[in-house]
Amino acid sequence: MTTMNTTAALLLAAAVLAAPMPVLAAQRGQPAGAATATGATANAAAAATASEHPSVRRAYNLPPSAQLRYTISARQRSLPISGDAVVAWQTGEGKYSISTESHAVIFGKILENRSEGLVDGYGLAPVTFYQKRFRKDPSTTTFKRDSKTIVFTEGDDSYPLKGGEQDRTSAPWQLLAQARANPERFKPGTEWAYFVAGSHDAEPWVFKVVDHETVHTGQGDVNALHLVKAPPPDAQGQQVDLWLAPSLEWYPVRIRFADADGDFVDQTLDKISRK
Repeated sequence: MTTMNTTAALLLAAAVLAAPMPVLAAQRGQPAGAATATGATANAAAAATASEHPSVRRAYNLPPSAQLRYTISARQRSLPISGDAVVAWQTGEGKYSISTESHAVIFGKILENRSEGLVDGYGLAPVTFYQKRFRKDPSTTTFKRDSKTIVFTEGDDSYPLKGGEQDRTSAPWQLLAQARANPERFKPGTEWAYFVAGSHDAEPWVFKVVDHETVHTGQGDVNALHLVKAPPPDAQGQQVDLWLAPSLEWYPVRIRFADADGDFVDQTLDKISRK
């Protein structure tokens, strides 16, 4: 059910690369003003590219392997739905896997997600992302580390691998691993950007820290850090709210997905089983 910043280094590199351009333009006999405009345009284009495909190396600390059970409350097409979800997080020997199964009353299994890959200098490095939705064919997204591309079984699009890219299942776990390593940096108002692949395309996700809040869980009341991923202002995408609990290894204790039409899925932690 999981559907789911610094770009300063990249922007600085873009500025350094753009700096020589006015000199080269002047050597070609262009007016100084035109050369400056050319350099500024190139710099802006490079900055835009960096923000569209963030690739930032940050410290991380992966949590222990565990199985997390959630209760689900949802509304889909104006119908109330309840159910449960199980997330199995496993890491060790330079690899990781995250598998999720969601069940709804009456319908049975409605969603299966699986993210598997390596652990590298950026943190989680997905190799495959598998998704099977209710009454739909499964899809697989492949992160080809040899050719440095992301490809999909649904559609012909592809994207470059620069480092740090995630899929919709791994993104929250990459985020919490970095929060575990840098808790003092996750202050209200700070933003954390990732390039995230789904079943047929990829886009930047930016999580913004809201504040600490109390979440009522099967483990009792838990203090959690609330983050939100809002869709772009000009899009009708899905908003993702995420609550991470420092006292519980920073595991997600609540995740809420909300669509523009009012439909939502809200899952709250019920039980943690350490592996």
